[in-house]
Formats: sequence, C-alpha cells, structure tokens
Amino acid sequence: MNPEQSDIRALERAIIGDVKEEADHVLADARARAEDIRRQADERAQAERDKILQRARLEAETLRGQAAAAAQLDAQTLTLKRREQLLERVFAEARRQLTSAPQWPDYEQIARRLVREAVERLEADELLVHADERTRRVLSDEVLEDLGNELGVHLRAGEPLARGSGVVLETPDGHRRYDNTLETRLTRMQGGLRASVYRILMGETP
Repeated sequence: MNPEQSDIRALERAIIGDVKEEADHVLADARARAEDIRRQADERAQAERDKILQRARLEAETLRGQAAAAAQLDAQTLTLKRREQLLERVFAEARRQLTSAPQWPDYEQIARRLVREAVERLEADELLVHADERTRRVLSDEVLEDLGNELGVHLRAGEPLARGSGVVLETPDGHRRYDNTLETRLTRMQGGLRASVYRILMGETP
C-alpha cells in the first residue's frame, strides 16, 4: 500500500470512527433532561471535534514518517485539488457506511435524539416526522407520543423518506423544515472539519 492510499485509509478510520463515537455519546445524552440537551450537545460537539483533530494529527505524523522513509510522498507537495479529492473520497466512504446505522445497538435512542434536536431547532407546537422505513420502525406512534409529551410538542408521522437514514421534521404547513438525517449531519461535520484537516495534512496547527 503506497502512502497516498494510507492517507485515505487513515482519514477514513478517523471520520468513520467519529460517526460511530458520536452515536455512543448520544446514548448517554438521551437520559438527560430536555433543558440540558442543547448545552450537552454543544459540549459533546466540541469534544468530538477535538478527538477527530487529535486522531488526524497522530495519523498525519505517522504518514509523514512513512513518506520520508519510503521517499515516495512528500505531504507538502499535495495540491489543493488532490487534498479535496482525498477528503471527498473519505467522506463518501463514511456516508456509504452510514447505511448500516439502523443496525447499530440502541438505534432507537439515536433516533430519539435526532427527533429531539430537530424539535429544538424548529420550536413549533406541532411537527410532522418523516423517517426512512427502518427508522420508522423504532419511532412508532407510541414513541412519538412519548417524545411529544417530553418535549411539549405534538408529533405525528409524516410521509416516509425516499433516501437517507434518520429523520426530517417539518411544520404541517411545510414552511419550516429541518433535515436531521445521518447523511446531512455528516455533511455538516465535513464542512466544519475540512480546513482543519487540510492544515494537519500539511503539518500545521489546526
């Protein structure tokens, strides 16, 4: 395996590992009181960001050492285009693996958290919950009623999602909508981490 392939594999492990690690933190957050969710989410997001950057830093150091020893790759010569292509490949693989999310342990708690976050964003009295078929199985009418009572909002199932895993919530009139599918969450994470990971690859401080 050449160093560039090692770059790709290393970043795949970092990003995919973070997605699964976020799911583990979600399970702990699910037991918190509703008014604590936003604060805890912010703290966890920062912690997850730090962990990703730390992993990327360690992987980059290892890869730079391998490149120097093999004299095959100098990370400083990576062009912006090649680095962009590298990240796109990493996130594309992470997105592909998200299709197995509904088989993760305690996926019901993850789905509940996705609904909670969307409810907080929309701040409406009544919301439709659109979910893919597998997520809908864990978000039964009884679960939606339980969440609605907890959050002080009327929740009811909407049309199923054609693609993606997770939920999309919207007001009954369709004027406000929040996409909280796992794929969209990964896209939001990608935008926030791209510049920092670039700097790590180039041996700079993020």
